Amino acid sequence: MSNYEKNELKYLEILSERFPTVQSVCTEIINLEAILNLPKGTEHFLSDLHGEYESFLHILKNASGVIKTKIDDIFKNDMTQSERRRFATLIYYPKEKLELIKKETANLGEFYRITLFRLIKICKVVGSKYSRSKVRKAIPKDYQYIINELLHSSQDTFDKESYYDKIIDSIISLGRADAFIITISYLIQQLAVDHMHIIGDIYDRGPGPDIIIDELMKYHSIDIEWGNHDIIWMGAAAGSEACIFNVIRICARYNNLDILEEGYGINIRTITEFSMEEYGDKNSVIFKPKNVDEKNSQFDQIIMEKTQQAAAIIQFKLEGAIIKKHPEYEMDDRLLLDKINYKKGKIYINGKTYDLVEDYFPTINPNNPYELSMKEKDVVKKLVKSFKNSEKLQRHIQFLYSKGNIYKVFNDNLLIHGCVPMDSAGEFVKVNITGKELKGKEYLDYVEKIARQGYFEPEGSEKRENGKDFLWYLWCGKNSPIFCKDKMKTFERYYLNNKETWEEIKNPFYNFENDENISIKVLEEFGIDSSKGHIICGHIPVKFKAGESPIKANGKLFIIDGGLSKAYQRTTGIAGYTLRYSSYGLTLVAHEPFTSRENAIINETDLHSERQIVEKVERKLIKDTDKGKELKDQIADLEKLLDAYKNGSISEKYI
Repeated sequence: MSNYEKNELKYLEILSERFPTVQSVCTEIINLEAILNLPKGTEHFLSDLHGEYESFLHILKNASGVIKTKIDDIFKNDMTQSERRRFATLIYYPKEKLELIKKETANLGEFYRITLFRLIKICKVVGSKYSRSKVRKAIPKDYQYIINELLHSSQDTFDKESYYDKIIDSIISLGRADAFIITISYLIQQLAVDHMHIIGDIYDRGPGPDIIIDELMKYHSIDIEWGNHDIIWMGAAAGSEACIFNVIRICARYNNLDILEEGYGINIRTITEFSMEEYGDKNSVIFKPKNVDEKNSQFDQIIMEKTQQAAAIIQFKLEGAIIKKHPEYEMDDRLLLDKINYKKGKIYINGKTYDLVEDYFPTINPNNPYELSMKEKDVVKKLVKSFKNSEKLQRHIQFLYSKGNIYKVFNDNLLIHGCVPMDSAGEFVKVNITGKELKGKEYLDYVEKIARQGYFEPEGSEKRENGKDFLWYLWCGKNSPIFCKDKMKTFERYYLNNKETWEEIKNPFYNFENDENISIKVLEEFGIDSSKGHIICGHIPVKFKAGESPIKANGKLFIIDGGLSKAYQRTTGIAGYTLRYSSYGLTLVAHEPFTSRENAIINETDLHSERQIVEKVERKLIKDTDKGKELKDQIADLEKLLDAYKNGSISEKYI
């Protein structure tokens, strides 16, 4: 009898419950060995979604052009370009497109037969990277047997061809063709991408971050790297007052108060009534909302203006309290309310005096400018309660915590929304927030730990309170790895006309964005083989129209924020980047603006995208991936169990 460590034998005995015989162990080893030699699944990287749900959902449906490419490759000699475009639209929006097609089609039986055959053909191709078991598990149970038969039945013989045709005929005659077309279309969408990475900033700017998260929660395989615009909502859900009023101000600024009221059921009446009472007598130029359209009445615009103004002043007061509480944040230069001469309408910053664009501060006591008024305290208290009691918001934020991290290492790539803070010499910044200097990976690990404490520690505990404050710091602090600037100039951008005061200096990490040696240094800090790995991040919009490339440092760094948000498209000149990592290598996709979902369905307009192959490799298999390492470990454990059966250390369990 072989010798085993006590814990090892105990583990093998537990494993034997799943694999009770030599035959079951051998079968599983053979299965896992086969999976190791399948092609690596396609990874899909997206960043800076900023609430633009229609564009995002379309990119999700067409897998950044993967499905359209497959259709063109398979049917280029069998279908015209317009037929292929219509077929692609059917796969993207099967329910809606079917209704339109049925109204225009004389012979539905023929349409159903041809379409089902074509869908099965596409499904076989996109599913060819996966084991039969994985494909079967992806099929809804009600359709599992029949779709599995259609996908894996051969038509090489007359008998099989007859069998195959009979299945299709039965589906049509029983009135189930629509349901099968819809199910197979969604299956194709799922199989086109094996895993999705969201590199931060789901929230703010656009109208539907809640819609995006609802969709992400249904996605089959995903990870999320938190962006600064995500972290401010995470802090708000945790009850951070400063985070809450940043969120409200931004929603009011970008005509998105509906996200709070209708999306999350948060009662903002308290602040809208307060803002009209305190600020309604005087028009403001600097708080005019953005993105207004014909749907917004004049009164709507006034509400947004006054709400934004009231939220901004409360925000500045609350942030001042955090800065004073945490000198280790080194943010005293953001204490500006006490630098204002309220009688003269001027402010003194860094040795210079500036005129304020507006000097109406009815709720500020010049002798104690950071003190909340009694009415402001009441507004804050009620809104904190409303944010914490929003069931949907809490559910969404818990999802961000469960699937999210500050950074992630995945298949030799470092995924992070912003940067690893550096100094001007290209060294990792030493940050002293804990009484101990932390830098590089160690600092980012600490950041994530405290970000989690701010949400999960008991209410009222010291760890929870410090964590909530730190969530705000991650939004705008100078050494935040997801803000990556020296300071946030919100006050200056509102109240000062001097654009020189608006500048927010990017972390020196970005000064080295084209330095391959620095990227190698970062990769090695996180234990990644720099000959294989890449850094993939977003956060800083890439100015495509100015000739800037998202590919940096000789292909070691990718910055894929290309402006999916409409607010950035004037700067970037495109409507977003996505990155695909298939078994053949990396492909960068640049997107043009998406018009609308209705236009895509009715006029069959796809999101026009330009593809660029940025790195081609010898075809990667699952054994070359992180998943492959896990499977190899499982095989090693099974081989130990097999040995234990053979030498009698564990007995087989026959039923």
